[in-house]
Amino acid sequence: MQFRKKIVPHIKNKYVLTLLVFFVWILFFDQNNLVTRFTSQRQISQLESDIQYFRDRIRQDSIRMNQLKTDNENLEKFAREQYLMKRENEDIFVIEFEN
Repeated sequence: MQFRKKIVPHIKNKYVLTLLVFFVWILFFDQNNLVTRFTSQRQISQLESDIQYFRDRIRQDSIRMNQLKTDNENLEKFAREQYLMKRENEDIFVIEFEN
């Protein structure tokens, strides 16, 4: 009861009520509400981590491509592993493991 007697008069104040309505509006109904901002921030973080992953992947692939362009042994190894190419009079057996 004591709590109610202290709070109710303040809530009836038109300035406090206006401020309360404003905060509720900003939290939920505005075009740039806080819920949307938090969701957008999470999405931005995910996209930044994706950018970092793809930059690392580009760096690794460019190193690999440079190795393939400069060394014929690496090129042959890559072709044999990835495209199952073989030399003449050679048999290839593909073994697949189940997880």
